[in-house]
Amino acid sequence: MKKNIALITGGLGFIGSTLAKNLIKRKIASNCILLDNFGSFINPLKTNYNDYRQRRIISDKRFIIERGDASNSQIVLNLFKKYKPTLVYHTAALPLAKIENLNATEASIGSIDATKNLIENLNFVRSLTKNYSIKRFVYFSSSMIYGDFKIKNIHENIGANPKEIYGTMKYAGEVITKGLCNYYNIPYTTIRPSAVYGPTDMNQRVSQIFIEKAIKGQKILIQGKDEKLDFTYIKDLVDGVILASTKKNGVNNTFNITNGKGRSLIEFTKILKKYFPKLNYKITSRDNFRPKRGTLSILKANKLLGYKPKYSIEKGIKEYLSYLKEINFY
Repeated sequence: MKKNIALITGGLGFIGSTLAKNLIKRKIASNCILLDNFGSFINPLKTNYNDYRQRRIISDKRFIIERGDASNSQIVLNLFKKYKPTLVYHTAALPLAKIENLNATEASIGSIDATKNLIENLNFVRSLTKNYSIKRFVYFSSSMIYGDFKIKNIHENIGANPKEIYGTMKYAGEVITKGLCNYYNIPYTTIRPSAVYGPTDMNQRVSQIFIEKAIKGQKILIQGKDEKLDFTYIKDLVDGVILASTKKNGVNNTFNITNGKGRSLIEFTKILKKYFPKLNYKITSRDNFRPKRGTLSILKANKLLGYKPKYSIEKGIKEYLSYLKEINFY
């Protein structure tokens, strides 16, 4: 049986690097090509943050790091010619919805330009190469494509209704993935994650901000007393992605891969308070820039893929804190 070679865009990112390690560990791929532009979206002049990127780098010949941008046609073409990956995971994009100076042009690079570039070059190289078949192209979208959650459990068949640039561009990438992959007969899968957290996250997501403030003894500001997120531990997300990208039921399909249970920011903070009793928090008005979210249904992923998340936020926070203690963060 021919071994899989996986190409992961954003391969040194939080999600990409964790996915790569698991593809190798579970022997799904013999090699992982990590395409990354080595970019950082946090401004060190304005934000005091911890750079975990070196902890994502893997010293193992099975992991091959290639520097470049997935929107660069020549770079992508050369990589497909050189490695002929059978699994392609497109995780590269701006990592946050609210980034300073975010604009539609910048946000479209990862979700639109790079997606189109990857699929078209993949098809081109496949057409020129004998016995080269692609098993799956996996596009990483976002729960932000749904906009404001207007029902209790958001399922995949609810129409997209993004209310800001990030969700709009992520959904545009979904449309491009579906249209081009159908046209070129490339099997694809779309993943919609939510509020991912865990070791080596450094992109200032709310979970990371809250945990690091708790450790430092700083007050946590909670925007909205009823604000909920479907917090998803990184290990659960990777489990779901691997199931979706390797099982037949995942072909040409879209899945919410989340915890499947919305939890309030206050709940998240109170769990932290058990570890840091002196922790203080203040509830402020919510940021209307962001859509109002909650629980995503994972019934489809459970039924078709057998996906069952293992980490409640209680368990996820405990493991995350253990990791931070292990690396002497506190």
